[in-house]
Amino acid sequence: MAGAATVLVGSGAGTASWAAYRLLTTQAGTARGMIGRDTSKPPEADGIYTPHGFERWRTGEHADLHLMIFGDSTAAGLGCRRAAEVPGVRIAHGLADATGQRIRLSTKAISGATSKGLAGQVDAMFVAGGPPDAAVVLVGANDVTKKHSIARSAERLGSAVSRLHGAGSIVVVGTCPDLGSVTAIPEPLRSVVHRWSIRLARAQTAATRAAGGRTVAMGDLMSKDFRASPEQLFSADGFHPSAEGYALAATHLLPELTRALAERDMAAVDISS
Repeated sequence: MAGAATVLVGSGAGTASWAAYRLLTTQAGTARGMIGRDTSKPPEADGIYTPHGFERWRTGEHADLHLMIFGDSTAAGLGCRRAAEVPGVRIAHGLADATGQRIRLSTKAISGATSKGLAGQVDAMFVAGGPPDAAVVLVGANDVTKKHSIARSAERLGSAVSRLHGAGSIVVVGTCPDLGSVTAIPEPLRSVVHRWSIRLARAQTAATRAAGGRTVAMGDLMSKDFRASPEQLFSADGFHPSAEGYALAATHLLPELTRALAERDMAAVDISS
């Protein structure tokens, strides 16, 4: 978070004074101390999800649809206590219930990843096998806290989306969440990261759509709820979502993914008829 203060102090009009810089840097350190560093691992969640439950996936086993999750700790489900709480699992269960199909879930997301890490995650996908039918990407918060360029972060995301889309995958990106909803970050730093989050989300939207993907504006859709109920929607570290927070995220991601799959299926029918 201190890195965010270093770059974000100059994000407003004019040149920030040294006093303002020191204030934001101090607040960043305070926020980092309150949030701490969660060194736990998200629950193992990969497998096949059906309307009736969960099955272990075995090499060569059939699944009707392969869903793959890319991104950072929020994509992996850090803060969840059980696999059933992980956002990818909630989406896979939702798809299975809606379609009656067997949904294979694979997770490439890595805690701490920024948009820079997406290239490696996509590389790992190609090494492990073919592309998935559908991909969900959640990334951006670490780009803000690690002071990465908005333009470069969006460009890297667009490149990953382009590779996935070019390989035949439907891609849905949940854009950068609103870090201004994190109450552990004091003002005025919270207002600064709020503006930075919005700018990154807008750039991500443009880059994703240009690359053939679809977007869900996570910050716009969820910040009001997180601000209103932080005790319920944040996990114990005050930064990552709780099980309830991840459930809310999944309810926003699932409809866009379902629509995209339905449109693909309709297009396939039109071509074959």
